Amino acid sequence: MDKVNKKNLVGQPVFKQIINIIPKEKFDELVIRMKTDRYYKTFFSWEQLMVMLFGIFSRCDSMGEVCDGMRALAGKLNYLGMESSPAKSTAGDALRDRDEELFRLFYFALIAHFSPFLSVSRKRKRRKEGISFEEFYAFDSSTITLFSDIMKGVGRNPKGEGKKKGGLKVHMLTDIHADTPQFVKISEAKMHDKNFLQYLNLAPGSMIVFDKAYNYYLQYAKWTQTGVNYVCRLKDNAKYEVQEVLFEKKLEKGEYGVFKTEHIHINYKETVEIEVEGKKKKKKSKQVKTLCLRLVWYKDEEGRKYKFITNNWEITDEEVALAYKNRWLIETTFKSLKQNFQLTYFYSDTENGIKTQVWCTLIAFLLLQVIQTKSESKKAFSTIAALLRMHLISHLDLTWVVTEGRRAYPKRMKSRNKSPSAAQLSLF
Repeated sequence: MDKVNKKNLVGQPVFKQIINIIPKEKFDELVIRMKTDRYYKTFFSWEQLMVMLFGIFSRCDSMGEVCDGMRALAGKLNYLGMESSPAKSTAGDALRDRDEELFRLFYFALIAHFSPFLSVSRKRKRRKEGISFEEFYAFDSSTITLFSDIMKGVGRNPKGEGKKKGGLKVHMLTDIHADTPQFVKISEAKMHDKNFLQYLNLAPGSMIVFDKAYNYYLQYAKWTQTGVNYVCRLKDNAKYEVQEVLFEKKLEKGEYGVFKTEHIHINYKETVEIEVEGKKKKKKSKQVKTLCLRLVWYKDEEGRKYKFITNNWEITDEEVALAYKNRWLIETTFKSLKQNFQLTYFYSDTENGIKTQVWCTLIAFLLLQVIQTKSESKKAFSTIAALLRMHLISHLDLTWVVTEGRRAYPKRMKSRNKSPSAAQLSLF
C-alpha cells in the first residue's frame, strides 16, 4: 500500500503564514503614536512581537530558549523582517523597558478587527439555543501563580522562613457569540474580583453573566438604572426578603428544571451627598436602598440546586438558567489558555515584562481562533495548537496543516499476494 507523498509545500514557513494574518499597519500606527521605538537603534517593537510570538507558539520556557531557537532558523528570519536573532540580554531589556501598554492596545485593536468575522456563525447558534441577546457576555477571572513576589499572591503567609509566592489575576469579559475576550485587566492576585465590575462598559440591553464571587449590589443597581441585564448566582448567606412566590413546582424523583421563582428585595448601602443647613459644603452619608430582583431556583440533572438572581423580568425562568449555563464558556477559554500556552514560566522577572507576555499570549490565542474559524477545521483547539507548534518552521500550507495534516492510503488495485504464480513455478 503506497502513501500519498503530496505535502502541500509553499514558499513561506507556517509561522510566517500566521504572521500574515496580522494587520501590520495597525501595529505600526500604535508604535508611531506611543513612540515605543524612539530610543532604540536595534530590536524594534515589531521584532519584539515576533520574538514573543515565536516563543509562545513553540512553548519555550525561557528567553534564552527563544533566542537560541530563532538563531537556529538562520536565513528564515528574513520572512519575519528580522536580520538576526536578538541576544538574550537585548530581548530581556526590551521586556523590562518597553511599555506593555503597546501590546495591550494592539490586542484590543485585533479584537475590533476580527470580532465581526468571529461572531457571525456563533450568533446563529446561540439563537437556536434560545439566546436572543445581541450583546451577550460572561465575566470571570483566573489566577496565575508566579514564583516571585513581584505581584502579590493570595492565600496565607507561610510559616517559618518560607516565602509566599506571588501571583497575577486576569479579569476577562468574554463575548459569548464570538468566544473572544472584549475586556481584559491584569492585577495582583490579592485584588478582590468585585472591584472590577465598575470598569465594564456595557451597552443598554446587553446581558452579562458571572459567578457569585461578584455579588456587588451597588453595581447591580447602577446596571438596572442603565438598562443592562445580568444573571448570577446568589450567595448562600445572602439576606433577602421574599415579596411574592411567582411559581412553585414539586419535582418528582429524577426530574430536573426550575422548581420555584420568587420576587425578592435585597438591601444595599449607597453613599450620597447631602447639603448641610447653613454650610456650603456637602456631607457624605450612606443610605440604605432596596434592589428588586427575581430569584430562580433550579435543579440540574445531577441533583444539584442553584439560586439565580436577575433584574430581567421578560425572559423565561428556563432562559435564566440557560443564560448562566453559557457562563461556562469563559471557563473553557481560561482552560485553553493555560493548557495550550506557556503561562507557567515567564521570560522576565519584572511586572512590565510579565504583563507583556500575557498580552502576547492573548494575541497568539486570538490568532489561533481566527485560523480555526477561517479554515472551518473540525479539529480540537488543542490539536491545532500542537500541530502548529510541531510544524512552525516547516514550509507547509497552513490551511492543510490544520484541516488535513495526515497521509492518505489509497486503495491498491494490484494483488498483495507475493507467492509465485503457476507460470513462474513451471520454470523450476
